[in-house]
Amino acid sequence: MSFSTHVLDAVTGRPAAGVGVRLEHGGRVLARGSTDDDGRIGGWETGEGVHRVVFDTGAYLADTFYPEVVIAFTVSDPEAHHHVPLLLSPYAYSTYRGS
Repeated sequence: MSFSTHVLDAVTGRPAAGVGVRLEHGGRVLARGSTDDDGRIGGWETGEGVHRVVFDTGAYLADTFYPEVVIAFTVSDPEAHHHVPLLLSPYAYSTYRGS
């Protein structure tokens, strides 16, 4: 199974480049990195079960209410691709299961 994410800055209407991201499973860090110039990370491998993707939003946004965004999601089909986008602003964020 592969995992990808895309972070968009709702204030600027642009991709959020340089956001630190880590993927966790069972208390272990599976992968870590930063979003590219298009706000994306892709190709990380996972397995079945509950995972957490953690975004270091405090380092990206100078003044934010949410210094870290943690999204837990369940992988029930290890063969499927899972895309978890994040739309970010200083006082709100949203996410959904992408394709």
